[in-house]
Amino acid sequence: MNHSENVDHDAVLRARTMLLGSGRLSRSQEVEAYRVLAKVSPAAYLPKLVQALTSYCYEPGFRNRPDLRIVVHAEQVEAARALDTSEPQGARLLCLALHSYQHALFALGRRAEGLAVCEELAAVARHSLDLRGAARNGFGGRLAAVLAEEGRHSEAADVCALDARAARSGPSFGDLVAWSAALDAAGRHQEALEVRARLVDDTRREAEEGSAPRALVVWALVHRSRMLDAAGRGGEARADRQEVLALLARLARSGDSSDPGDLLARWATLLALSGRAVEPAGSREAPGPPLGHELRDWSNDTFRAYVDGIPARAAEGDDPPLDTPALDHHRLTLRSALFEVRHPRTYEETLRPLFDEGVALARRRPADPSACARALTDRSTFLVAVERYEEAHADFREAVALLDSEAATPTPIVTRT
Repeated sequence: MNHSENVDHDAVLRARTMLLGSGRLSRSQEVEAYRVLAKVSPAAYLPKLVQALTSYCYEPGFRNRPDLRIVVHAEQVEAARALDTSEPQGARLLCLALHSYQHALFALGRRAEGLAVCEELAAVARHSLDLRGAARNGFGGRLAAVLAEEGRHSEAADVCALDARAARSGPSFGDLVAWSAALDAAGRHQEALEVRARLVDDTRREAEEGSAPRALVVWALVHRSRMLDAAGRGGEARADRQEVLALLARLARSGDSSDPGDLLARWATLLALSGRAVEPAGSREAPGPPLGHELRDWSNDTFRAYVDGIPARAAEGDDPPLDTPALDHHRLTLRSALFEVRHPRTYEETLRPLFDEGVALARRRPADPSACARALTDRSTFLVAVERYEEAHADFREAVALLDSEAATPTPIVTRT
């Protein structure tokens, strides 16, 4: 480029003077200066322009104006695409820019464009994992979640598989949950169980090494036992439940010494996934909740629809009328668990009455022991999440007894007379 012909040197001088001045620049002044300087020194100033545009979007003038913010996000992406993405810094900034841009597109209902940006984001995020020193950024899961929202679960599963193979340190707990969930929803049940077996084995090993809480092993086993029951593999499901009982007894005796991290979010993700059968299936025309995928990967409008009406329904009181359908209460509990993840200080206080009422409703249906076992199991996993291990053990022991008793009861033989 011939800079003497294409660059306004007076503008460059003014931009440099502004940045070197002692006064504090506004966001808009800072952006304007970097816009000018990025043309003459892209290696030095393009990264600064991308970062400045990120902050610029949050200025008061853009508040509640997604139509204006998306213009800035588009400029941010254009600048980030010009960076050297063979370097970790360039790849990271492009991922950040694409992540913001796709959210802005989805917020405006431009879902097809948002999906295309998610595809680019996944490719860049996957490539960045190969760069020396590049940290895992977690953006690859967004594409899989968007596909799952549209009911394209097999495609989502394939994306999860690519991300799992690209991760140098191996897929995380959340990665494996999402992958297994997508496979199961796609009807690829055997593959789903194989991924879930990997989840159980990896988490069990990490817990033995002290790098993962035993609570994660409990939840992974509980969810796999349900998958095994659904697949008609009752013997293996019972073995998983016996291992859970042993783990809960150990937790009740000595607690869990590992760093809990984001345990509540991981528990709520698995709990919500267990209720897929009571939730509407998603499609391109009417996206649904991408159950099994981490909450950060959901579209904002999908999450809002998922939790719509929960505060009003919960405010009706802690003691619903006797004729409240157990299924509706079950759905309310699952949705509330995800909704309340953002309020960890009041989590137990808010959710405990819902789980207690779920058990009470199930006990009123003695002819359906499996429903009571489900309610007790759900409450047990919740009690593990809030470190009430003795109560969790008691609930799960009762649930196992109910399931074992039901399995031992012979099915009546009906004959014609």
